[in-house]
Amino acid sequence: MTYVLLGFAAVAVGVFIGAVGVGGILLIPALAYFGGLPVHTAAATALFTFAFTGILGTFLFQRRGSIDWRITTSVCVGAIVFSVLGAWASSRLDARPLTLLIAAIIILAGAYILVPSRPRAAFRDGRSGGEQAMLLAVGVASGFGSGLSGAGGPLFSVPMMVLAGFGPLASIGTSQVLQIVAAAFGTAGNLAYGRIDFGIAAWITALELAGVAAGVHLAHLASAQTLRRTVAGLCLVVGALMAWRSL
Repeated sequence: MTYVLLGFAAVAVGVFIGAVGVGGILLIPALAYFGGLPVHTAAATALFTFAFTGILGTFLFQRRGSIDWRITTSVCVGAIVFSVLGAWASSRLDARPLTLLIAAIIILAGAYILVPSRPRAAFRDGRSGGEQAMLLAVGVASGFGSGLSGAGGPLFSVPMMVLAGFGPLASIGTSQVLQIVAAAFGTAGNLAYGRIDFGIAAWITALELAGVAAGVHLAHLASAQTLRRTVAGLCLVVGALMAWRSL
């Protein structure tokens, strides 16, 4: 039953990653509650799987021409070192504060998704020096947050990029590549400072990939509003339950 529940959660998380970029963090409570993993191990295991969802997501988005490499490269460069630093910081936190931190991030992610996007006449394209500096800062924050919480870079990069004026689809495309960078370097930190359950990771990764393929298709449809509201509702409920159980 444990693996069945984890399987359903992995497919759902993959769909959310592919469709809206945000949602990967829901894998951590699934691993903790369904798989019985300690929160540090759950976060490290989830982050490890995001390297593979990022590879598939990058391939599918690039095939559709939905990745702007001028934007993406700057974000990924900013994330490289800080993903490792985030993993180190995570190893220094006790289980309860880390759980409460993850719960808060989940709730904030849900609240962000519910905020209606405002139409813009034109989106930023990363051509100016100021925009490049902004993208580097997004990468730094996303890399550190990913390594610290195990959430994966998209949870941080997509909201920040959209709020900064970059296009939603370009932001989600960038987040697919960022997953690879943040997960690879964050995992290097977790191997040095923590523990990854590779047995469970192998099982859920295959199902996450199936979900990502479906999610990327949804991301390119005219409207994914229902999916966004579903992800938001799950984030708010799961985050609140995690915080309540920890307190």
